[in-house]
Amino acid sequence: MTRRALYSLADLDTVTVHRLVRRSLELYEDPTAHDRPLAGLVAGLLFTKTSTRTRTAFTAGTVRLGGTAVAFGPADLQTNTGESMADTGRMFATMLDLLVVRTAGPVAEHRALAADGALAVVNAMSIEEHPTQGLADVATLVGHFGDLEGVRVLYVGEGNNTATALARALAHYPGCHLVLACPPGYGLPEYVRAGIAGLAAAGGGSITQVHDMGELPTDVHAVYTSRWQTTGSSKPDTHWRDVFRPFHVDTALMNRWPGAVFLHDLPAHRGEEVSGEVLDGKASLAWAQAGVKAAGAMAVLEWVAASVPASAVPDTTGAAPPGFPVPGPTIQKEEE
Repeated sequence: MTRRALYSLADLDTVTVHRLVRRSLELYEDPTAHDRPLAGLVAGLLFTKTSTRTRTAFTAGTVRLGGTAVAFGPADLQTNTGESMADTGRMFATMLDLLVVRTAGPVAEHRALAADGALAVVNAMSIEEHPTQGLADVATLVGHFGDLEGVRVLYVGEGNNTATALARALAHYPGCHLVLACPPGYGLPEYVRAGIAGLAAAGGGSITQVHDMGELPTDVHAVYTSRWQTTGSSKPDTHWRDVFRPFHVDTALMNRWPGAVFLHDLPAHRGEEVSGEVLDGKASLAWAQAGVKAAGAMAVLEWVAASVPASAVPDTTGAAPPGFPVPGPTIQKEEE
């Protein structure tokens, strides 16, 4: 049986995206609103890059849902000595039920760890996309606005993995409009925009991009920014900070749209992508957004765990698992 996986929001249909967002909000309101769907299951958490919110969210989420979490750091696996991701995944599939993965590499590494569908895998961030962040971001917006019909979101900063996830998630909400204001040369990848433009337009929404802060929309309900330097990434231009400086979110920018709320995926670098006055101000949803992320991790874990068959739960009776070779009788060697 092929188990569910979350590699990219591009792989999910609208029904599933909405379901995960709704479930995130339900668990945010009541973290106990479940029947311990991970009871008897073991979830591996492989984080080869630093993480505070995502690692904590998935670790706590596993425990709250009744599962057992096993953590792996960047120096813990034999991949450091040359073992392939594919071989590592084949081994993991014999010992784990779920695997949550964060790397600075491509999502292809995460797919390789799935052992051809034998292991349920969650992308907790890759170089291309941060899908669980996108779900938490949209859940935060839905929790605040209720309905995203007519809501206009402005994303300011690099078109990175966070921006990709946000755009892919919002494209599933009819009538929602997203404008990305990105420095020249640092926009959302064209293949991402092309892949969601039709979906957004079909629902009466839009995904557009500008490279000049003088071209911002006149009507904005939410402003989102993220760090200029994404974990594990680097920029080829040594003067990139000068290029990014105009894309700073401060009080003057927020005052252009009285009533607009502010979002940030954290951690934040006050004085760079955002001022402290905005991040800690009354319009900021950033800290609630972090809390929704914890609930979102639970929603995703619950969703992938539903594809793990009951037979995957370890048998504690002492009998051999189905399909596992049972040792035969000991052969006694005749005495000479």
